[in-house]
Amino acid sequence: MGMTIVEKILARASGLQQVKPGQFVTAKVDKIIGHDISLAAFRELERMSADRVFDPERIAITCDHFVPSPTVNAANQIKELGEYIKKYQIKHYFDVGRGGICHALFPEKGLIWPGDVVVGSDSHTCTYGALGALGMGMGSTDVAAAMALGEVWLKVPETIRINFTGQRNAWTTGKDMILYILGKTGTNGALYKALEITGDAVGGLHMDERFTICNMAIECGSKTAVIAPDDATREYLAGRVPPDAKLRFYNSDPDVVYSVDYVCDLSEIEPQVACPHSPANVCPAANLSGVTIDQAVLGSCTNGRLTDLRAAARIMEGRTVKPGVRMIVVPGSQEIYLAAMREGLLETFVRAGALISPPTCGPCFGGHMGLLGDSEVAISSTNRNFTGRMGSVNSQIYLASPATVAASAVTGRICDPREVTA
Repeated sequence: MGMTIVEKILARASGLQQVKPGQFVTAKVDKIIGHDISLAAFRELERMSADRVFDPERIAITCDHFVPSPTVNAANQIKELGEYIKKYQIKHYFDVGRGGICHALFPEKGLIWPGDVVVGSDSHTCTYGALGALGMGMGSTDVAAAMALGEVWLKVPETIRINFTGQRNAWTTGKDMILYILGKTGTNGALYKALEITGDAVGGLHMDERFTICNMAIECGSKTAVIAPDDATREYLAGRVPPDAKLRFYNSDPDVVYSVDYVCDLSEIEPQVACPHSPANVCPAANLSGVTIDQAVLGSCTNGRLTDLRAAARIMEGRTVKPGVRMIVVPGSQEIYLAAMREGLLETFVRAGALISPPTCGPCFGGHMGLLGDSEVAISSTNRNFTGRMGSVNSQIYLASPATVAASAVTGRICDPREVTA
């Protein structure tokens, strides 16, 4: 019996010839990632009386959640984090103004490689599956143990295959694809399973879209998600990773038996929206044209990359944000911010009446930089729309692609982007 990509990565990391679903293994970790909220993991290290980490060059930390600091407590938190960074001599640390949102930043910096086992104190660590890596979010205690020991103990997950076929429609993006899948699986449909995204249609996806799909796999309840690395992956990594980087390009064996096998025809997928209060409460954007909005958010670790900003700018060029609507644009990293500035994308947004934010997770998790008031409605390119996620528990959040967010911002209501570009 053959092995899936995830099983091959875990077998290699565990020093075994073969592993199978349900088996418990102790796997060596290649990379550990975190952010300012990961301060809790460093505090756990202190409680363990650890005087060092397993490898300070294989840990990457950025400040992204409470950036810029909205409170004195947040400022003190980042100050304390900086002290731990110095104590444990962490090499890859991106302080305020020098990095960006973790899941946009670390691949951009060439810190995540195909075949890596990556753990992080953030649930969306599964994003790195877009590079053919095994990314897994864990709790602070587990991450602290991994930082100290360089290994994790876990159960090998079963794998669900999602096979995308056919030609996509205009303005159907990676975000629409993963929302469509969520509508099929629900938030519990892949509990402790791996999603393997495959099919002829995947080869035509931009890397940014692959990051989006893998990022939101966690909303299905999955342990992780992965896409087999290919020429697009090699092209993305060229110039980012060091010449001596050990890249491992794994593919699933042809005789693999998947726990579930979905086939999705892209030609049947139109722009999607997740309605309150679940990422799996999905329907076509065209069905929601009567829903007026107060705020539109473009950004996050899900959709704050350059192609996301380009798509939204195409919609907004020559148009303005509807009076009474606030639009907040959040580039995913400083590098993305600069590129968007050079291309004139930021000018397009500003002229349209949008506010440009520095790279931050603030609006996404309801920390700062765009919270919702009572009874307000937002459409957002972020990844979660649970009750109170972005502010008031009486607010409502709809999730959509950058194009749908932009079209909604200019019309003042949820809008299929094809409506304004026809």
